[in-house]
Amino acid sequence: MKEPATETIKIRGLARIPARIFGVWGAIVLLKGLWDTLGPGEPEANLYAPEKWAFVTQAQWLRYGVFELAYGAACLGLAWLLMRYSRFLPETISRPRREPAFDLFA
Repeated sequence: MKEPATETIKIRGLARIPARIFGVWGAIVLLKGLWDTLGPGEPEANLYAPEKWAFVTQAQWLRYGVFELAYGAACLGLAWLLMRYSRFLPETISRPRREPAFDLFA
C-alpha cells in the first residue's frame, strides 16, 4: 500500500502577508492625510477652477483629510494586530495530502 504524500503549509505567512499589505497601504494613506490636513495639499479642482476653493470648500477638504488620517491609522492598526496574532501561529504544519473531490480532466 502506498503511503499518502504529505504537504507542508506555511501558516504564519498567511497572516503576515496581509499585515504587510495593510501596513504599506496604511502608511501611504496616513502620509497623504497628513499632507492634506497639515501641509499644502489641496484638491485638483483648485487647479482648474476660476478661483481657488470654488468647487470644494476648505472645510470639505479638511474633513476628507481627517477621514484619510483615520483610515490610514485603522489600516496600520489592523496591520499591527495581524502581526501580533501571527506570533501565536505555528510557522508551518504538515498534513497528508487529500485527493480533490472533483477532477477537472477525468
